[in-house]
Amino acid sequence: MLTPVQNISFTTFTFNGFHDLGEWRPILTIPYLAMFLLSSCANLTIIYLIISQRVLHSPMCILIGFMAVVDLSMPIFCVPNMLLSFLFNWKEISLVGCLVQMFCIYFVGTFQSTILLWMALDRFFAICRPLYYHKYMALANFLKFIIFPVIRNLFFITTMVSWAGKLTFCASNEIDHCFCEHMALVQLGCGDISINNALGLLAIFLTITADFILITISYIIILSSILRSGKACLKAVNTCITHIIVMTVSLAFALIAFMSYRIRNNISPSIRVFLSTMYLLFPSCFNPIIYGVRTKEIREQFLKFVNHLKVFPK
Repeated sequence: MLTPVQNISFTTFTFNGFHDLGEWRPILTIPYLAMFLLSSCANLTIIYLIISQRVLHSPMCILIGFMAVVDLSMPIFCVPNMLLSFLFNWKEISLVGCLVQMFCIYFVGTFQSTILLWMALDRFFAICRPLYYHKYMALANFLKFIIFPVIRNLFFITTMVSWAGKLTFCASNEIDHCFCEHMALVQLGCGDISINNALGLLAIFLTITADFILITISYIIILSSILRSGKACLKAVNTCITHIIVMTVSLAFALIAFMSYRIRNNISPSIRVFLSTMYLLFPSCFNPIIYGVRTKEIREQFLKFVNHLKVFPK
């Protein structure tokens, strides 16, 4: 028989991430604020350059611009909340606010991997099917390739978040995290959470992991095509390797954080929280540097922009 306390379902939660650091917790403001500022400045610069410079309105540069918008948005959904928690101990969030934050983080996160898939598609047509590049990468035709991934991401993330919202939370209202990660909230639910567990795994494996597999396959085809043709296409090889490295590191952070809730392990709560924050912040900080610096057209326009700023006061 349930007690009256067990019948209560919490509608307000408290973030408790990095609680074992105690009085040292506010120091975390420094690295996370630095990463947030780096991400914001770098991505805003890329967005400005791509919008303002017509020479950067090619399909690949537009995709990099989309990536910059995603990388700018991701930290905004969680880092300001974390900084307020570290500095002023403002830890509370409503259930609705938690679910909205969860949806935004995961939908934008899956969209990030989908953009990398579109980049791989762009490279495939540019290198393996150059005669058809302008036909298939034209906006009208290109939209056909992106409709299914967006619908897929929206369906899985909406389903996952909706099922989390159906739970009754009577065990505790302390989320051992710095933002509303799916399993960090779900594990506070009463009763059977096996469906929620399965939906979380399906969401990551059928979106981010599936995109990673398709990206890897496409780059294997690209590299084999280059080797067969005997072309010394160093730029294409570097682009492929860069995309795969970024995707691998981000996916590794995400999978370790996701599986740490589901497999018995000795990972401390603080390390788990750190890994979760890294799969949000690592790509946002390094994508603009990698794609901005390594993309010749963007690098040239950035140098012109910097030189213009130097001479402008004169």
